[in-house]
Amino acid sequence: MNSMKQRYALVVLFALITASSIVSLTSYRATEEWVTKDMNQALAKALDEQQSDVISADTIQVFNSYLQIEGLRGNAVLAVDTKTGFRPRPQVSAATILLLSEQRPSMVLWSMVLLWSLFCLYNYRRLSTSGLYGGLALQDGEFVDAKGRTVKLTPMQQHLMEILWHSPSHKLSKTEICDALWPKKPDASETLYTLVRRLKPIIEEHSNLKIESDRGKTYGLTIR
Repeated sequence: MNSMKQRYALVVLFALITASSIVSLTSYRATEEWVTKDMNQALAKALDEQQSDVISADTIQVFNSYLQIEGLRGNAVLAVDTKTGFRPRPQVSAATILLLSEQRPSMVLWSMVLLWSLFCLYNYRRLSTSGLYGGLALQDGEFVDAKGRTVKLTPMQQHLMEILWHSPSHKLSKTEICDALWPKKPDASETLYTLVRRLKPIIEEHSNLKIESDRGKTYGLTIR
């Protein structure tokens, strides 16, 4: 469950990042088109007024006077485009277009991205620092590794791990374990042995723990 929750958290995070990027880029492209149209019409009027393609200080001044977008005045420049016969071409920086674009919706989304990232980081650190023993933690009734991945156990394996986990020393006698797992069974030694044998590789695969037995009298979780 914890690993699933973490996956959902990451999916939400990437969805917010994608949405923020799309909204920001859409606004930027729309503003870029609006700015280009305004600069082109201003240049056309300036060239028509001076009846020359030669750029001078007067051309730039007239060009700026015909700009309808106030934020462009003083920020838009004229450059010579050698590909079109040295004709003047209006230019403006990407920063100016970004400032003119409507970025408030994307800023709200980016704020959500930041907050959600902090939330994900907090949960990851909480999992990594609380309740860990040998790289394993018991969270919401499930054993998870240090990365938040659920360790899949059978009901009996889960039960055995829980009683060992909750023991102050992480160790119990064979009698205590058998009485807890098979209270009505006269002799569950072989059943316990089989259960532990199958549980050992699972625990060692997902953590730094191992299940140790003291001559079959006690069983305990120890750090390797």
